[in-house]
Amino acid sequence: MSTLALRNPFRGLVSLLYPATCEACGAPIAPHETLCRSCLDAVPRITSPFCAKCSQPFAGAISDTFTCANCEGRALHFDLAVSLYRSRGIVREIVHDFKYNRRLHLRRLLGCWIDEALDDSRLASRRFDLVVPVPLHPARKRERGFNQAELLARELSRSRGLSLGNVLDRIRYTTTQTQFDRHERMENLKGAFRLRRGCDVQGLRMLLVDDVLTTGSTLSECASVLKKGGARSVHAITAARG
Repeated sequence: MSTLALRNPFRGLVSLLYPATCEACGAPIAPHETLCRSCLDAVPRITSPFCAKCSQPFAGAISDTFTCANCEGRALHFDLAVSLYRSRGIVREIVHDFKYNRRLHLRRLLGCWIDEALDDSRLASRRFDLVVPVPLHPARKRERGFNQAELLARELSRSRGLSLGNVLDRIRYTTTQTQFDRHERMENLKGAFRLRRGCDVQGLRMLLVDDVLTTGSTLSECASVLKKGGARSVHAITAARG
């Protein structure tokens, strides 16, 4: 008998009574899986060409490096933001269930997507001193019960052996960003973050983590605070791109 079975003699019984099913369609899956093969194949992946700054994909035929309309003319303070999946269909449902329906086990799948993004050629050769989750305001964290970015950052920290640092505070309670356009998002976030007291980021290479990048305004504001604090570089990584 395996060591795992000895530690958890009821695991087989639980699997028999409650067989694992796909989070998206309900099809039977192996106990260690989250999505079935058909749903995994349907997950919208970001492929070239995409924006060199924020990974926004472009449907046309472009072979050269380009900057998308979202980034053009903006002072985005992160060096680069990488996402490998679009926040569409199944991906959007997974993120929504994790974030708003408290299905916290989904952090493992989203964490895998973030881990996979770290192998992107734009990041693979880089070294990072600290993984930094985008913070929630304390009131919002009490409402939700957790910070989704922190849970994802912890997954990445464990899988890659990277140091985790909660070095940012969200000091202003902001209205949800979903109802705003790009300009309104930027205005809504001004002065919303600060470097946590006693935290020294001088000369560090930072990796910001969040669940979804939409316009990049949140990541940019966080990166601005980190760079003003002396960070050497700030790259960003998210489970999905809006």
